[in-house]
Amino acid sequence: MDAASYVSQGSLHAIFNPGQIDGVEVVNPVLQCVQIKPLAPRQPNGPERYRVVFSDIRNFVQSMLATQANWVVQEGKLQKGCFVRLKQFQASSLNGKRIMIVLDLDVLEEMGQCEKVGEPKALEAAGEEETAAQNPTITSNGFYGNKPPQQQPIPAPSSLNSRPGAGQGGATAHATIFPIEGLSPYAHKWTIKARCTHKGEIKHWHNKNGEGKLFSVNFLDESGEIRATGFNDQCDMLYDLLQEGSVYYISSPCKVQLAKKQFTNLNNDYELTFERDTVVEKAEDSDVPQVRYNFTTIGDLQTVEKDTTIDTIGILKEVGEVSQITSKSTSKPYDKRELTLVDNTGYSVRLTVWGNTATTFDIPEESVIAFKGVKVSDFGGRSLSLLSSGSMAVNPDTTEAHKLKGWYEGGGRSDAFSSHASLGLAAGGPGGKRDAYKTIAQVREENLGMTENVTDYFSLRATIMYIKQDNVSYPACLSEGCNRKVTEMGPGEWRCEKCDKTHPRPVRRYIMSLNTSDHTGQLYLSCFDEVGRLIMGVTADELYEKKENDERAASEIFQEANCKTLVFRCRAKMDNYQDQQRVRYQIASASPLNFSAEAAALVETLKLYNID
Repeated sequence: MDAASYVSQGSLHAIFNPGQIDGVEVVNPVLQCVQIKPLAPRQPNGPERYRVVFSDIRNFVQSMLATQANWVVQEGKLQKGCFVRLKQFQASSLNGKRIMIVLDLDVLEEMGQCEKVGEPKALEAAGEEETAAQNPTITSNGFYGNKPPQQQPIPAPSSLNSRPGAGQGGATAHATIFPIEGLSPYAHKWTIKARCTHKGEIKHWHNKNGEGKLFSVNFLDESGEIRATGFNDQCDMLYDLLQEGSVYYISSPCKVQLAKKQFTNLNNDYELTFERDTVVEKAEDSDVPQVRYNFTTIGDLQTVEKDTTIDTIGILKEVGEVSQITSKSTSKPYDKRELTLVDNTGYSVRLTVWGNTATTFDIPEESVIAFKGVKVSDFGGRSLSLLSSGSMAVNPDTTEAHKLKGWYEGGGRSDAFSSHASLGLAAGGPGGKRDAYKTIAQVREENLGMTENVTDYFSLRATIMYIKQDNVSYPACLSEGCNRKVTEMGPGEWRCEKCDKTHPRPVRRYIMSLNTSDHTGQLYLSCFDEVGRLIMGVTADELYEKKENDERAASEIFQEANCKTLVFRCRAKMDNYQDQQRVRYQIASASPLNFSAEAAALVETLKLYNID
């Protein structure tokens, strides 16, 4: 097979220079993958990202896989030297460099793999004027090569302009729709089509510089979510017009800037600010997802770090009365109401709602509620708080909700539920929750973690055989209670997007992978900072300094950590990502062997055999 004859030669140049070249097929171009590189997550436990270089034999271009396309790498389909057909992608520019965001593609496995075909050259850098005229999104519907269908103008009443009297001026012809994930400060002349999934209340501020008001909304499309904020005039123009659940076209000019993570629970590095000429138009309600959840079960909360923002779902077991607290910093009173949620993991958790949500809460007990954007606290072991940017849905039409309802009505109503208050102690500790000891063989034979949406807990007495030495820690924020990853902006400048602060240095935190063994087999476990310090005997900062200045001393620390025998309290959970299932084993806590307790346990075991 002559691979060169199947590749869409010249298509990359045509994609980035629309209208300049005739006769080049770019609707579904066939390209060769010449390089794949995993990128570090933007934050701990964040989604994996992949940088891919594609070639059309004449040119090559740096590309980013959208997270929904990660499965082609994770399942081993996209490999260096293979050939692909791009189905949906967006051409853009970053700091004058060409870059392509790939939203959907097919790997042409029948074409096999081979060494790089030809000697492709990098596309020339884009000028600013050039960039402003491009940034198209291409799908198999044919934005290139075929004339896009003419769209009927949207009637004036459904057009929402943040500038009074702004003309339609072509904003109604949405031949080019950007994916939310493709938005950046370097994108120009874009339009997104997205659903408003949350609208916050209008907030007022007063300070020495004056006063004003603002509101925020969350938008969702098939590629991701983004937060948008309107101030003063834009607040007046758009607040009543943007409604939760409706779909809109939002067209630039609209400022794209780094997200202030302390105000949002969305997994996006950027956010929008409505400007005077931003155009918002009502769109048809089709092909846009309703809401996107990434649920954490109540039983798994003990393994989630404090101050993490999550989604969860549960049965409303109890509803508390409204009470008030007074803020220490502002002396303002705040209404709150505490709810108790349970799920089929056998655990309960207290969740607090605030303000108007608390005072108007009228959802009946035993309803299924899905919460999006709740903050995890370690008060009372583990508790949750609904953020102002979060939302809740009652009896949602989702698989998880139907399963919970069926479980509860089928007998779960009468179950006894454990709280997380006692789980801070190591397994077998005084007053702690003691999970059954298992051997590694029993963990596998009993298929722990293999049941979907169920987390199994067990205690394991095992010896550390090997510690992966690459990326054992990450640079974290210095702010108290914030464990987010920070980014180095320059010498002595480390920025935390969540806290919106720059620190002179980071504090490093462990995130480790261990190979453990007992007399029945081997098992890989993952752990975080507290367990990492116990295993290594030094802080992550100290180990990092050793690795930088004395590689031999660092190697000795790893050697000393090997062959330690500990008691691990673990959880096993099935991960189902892009139809790929795997069990992840994570250490919740660890403790040194208590030889007295272990000997006593062995004596009790021997008694079971009636040995005189």
